Amino acid sequence: MVGQAALKRLGPDLVAGLSVAGLVLPEALAYAGIAGVPPLAGLLAAIAGLLTYALLGTSRYAIVAATSSSAAVLASALHPLAGANPGQTLPLAAAMVLLAGLLFLLCGLLRLGRMAQFIARPVVRGFTLGLALIIAARQLAKLCGFHATQSALGPVLLELYARRAEWRADSLLLGAGALLLLALLRRWPRLPGTLAVLVLGGVAAAALGTAGNGIALVGPIGLGVIRPQLPALDFDTWLRTAELAVALMLILFAESYGSMRACALRHGDRLDVNRELLALGAANLAAGLLQGVPVGAGYSATTANESFGARSRLAGGVAAMAVAAALWLLRGWVALIPEPVLAAIVIFAMRHAVSIEPLRPYLAWRRDRWVVVTAVAAVLLLGILNGLLAGIAVSLVLLIRELTQPRLTVLGRMGGSHDFIRLGAHPEVRPVEGLLILRPEEPLFFANVEAVLDNAAAQLAAVRGVRTLVLSLEESPNLDGTCVEVLGQFAAQVAREGCALRLARLKDPVLEVLARANLPGLAGVALSGASVDAVVASITQA
Repeated sequence: MVGQAALKRLGPDLVAGLSVAGLVLPEALAYAGIAGVPPLAGLLAAIAGLLTYALLGTSRYAIVAATSSSAAVLASALHPLAGANPGQTLPLAAAMVLLAGLLFLLCGLLRLGRMAQFIARPVVRGFTLGLALIIAARQLAKLCGFHATQSALGPVLLELYARRAEWRADSLLLGAGALLLLALLRRWPRLPGTLAVLVLGGVAAAALGTAGNGIALVGPIGLGVIRPQLPALDFDTWLRTAELAVALMLILFAESYGSMRACALRHGDRLDVNRELLALGAANLAAGLLQGVPVGAGYSATTANESFGARSRLAGGVAAMAVAAALWLLRGWVALIPEPVLAAIVIFAMRHAVSIEPLRPYLAWRRDRWVVVTAVAAVLLLGILNGLLAGIAVSLVLLIRELTQPRLTVLGRMGGSHDFIRLGAHPEVRPVEGLLILRPEEPLFFANVEAVLDNAAAQLAAVRGVRTLVLSLEESPNLDGTCVEVLGQFAAQVAREGCALRLARLKDPVLEVLARANLPGLAGVALSGASVDAVVASITQA
């Protein structure tokens, strides 16, 4: 009876885990190919990522294994690093994954869980579309029977045309058949269609003797001695690798947290974002020590786990054991899988990403349209890694532009109420006689404080009969040293105009730092954490 109850409780996770393994296994092989490393690197990374996250993560649906975007970023980063020495590819890849894992851990310990928000969503959407197009084009080359050497979309398409004499009809037919079968198997979403296609692809390879006919296969997977190890690289190489690991970590976190959060919102779950950073860091450290590819919570595997009925992180642990068993028992069969079949699986997985649907809202809202276009164009024209760095730069420029624009709102009283809102927002909003009430709409910090207060000084000079200037700093949770210094100078400037300065709605850290500074004109009654209404009342009743 107890055994039946336990089986009933664990059954959904067991079924989901086995089903997910059927998806993760072919993806691990395919994404290792995208990264340009041996298939074993993808399989070991999947096992390490799934097990580590099952122990440390907080999302009950996340499947942490190899992802297409991180594999593509890794391949793009490895190309200039490895240069003419392909023997260094695997150590360099492991070093980059290890450093990305360390960055995850550092950010988790520093509680920087919201850093993914520094990459604007339009940039992520545009990058994803451009990346999917490049990945699909490169896999199309494998479908044709050769490996593309270019990394940007235009050069890849030109290479496809230039090497048209190398196209193989049998490879194209095999890949096209795999694509058709994948499309047909979509009608049964709970069926592991990718695994079925792999099995049939291996059977076809064995029956047709494709190795002898020249169609590329995965090839033998030598297990050898699998043990944790650090790459033997010199200090300068580690340093150059670290620069690229930052970009890898950012795209992994943006992709992973987006997938986790989407599932959490659908089910009302809570995520600890800083613990997620630690879990992803540990997962990538484990993958890197085993010389695996980077791992993250890919959208397709995570949503598949959800649809298969998983209830806890046990499903990921079951999937890891199933992949490990397949690696141990079925590696001879895995070696016979044709590369065109793996290419077909990747192209099919890209079908959702190669769509403008996620971009339509920005076009309809007329917001961030040029940002989206720039992100797509950067990836397509500059390649994956440079496109990603350009996208991150665009995000930071957007943030800086938003924070440094000196937006200042003039407030007035709403009728006879206690509410103070923007003048002109309603016919009943009126200014208070003798007062000018201003509210900065961005947090004050070193880059915008002078512009905001210069604007405030201009507003004060434009209004006659002002005896007191009230500045509501509700948007500023804290002040840096530059802000404190500039506020002191502004108080002196206001005093020279024969006007008093009062600060309202100050947060506790702001009150504390200004009290310690004890600047002329910014002490005592000039500082208040009370509402604008309370500060105005104290001025008018004095």
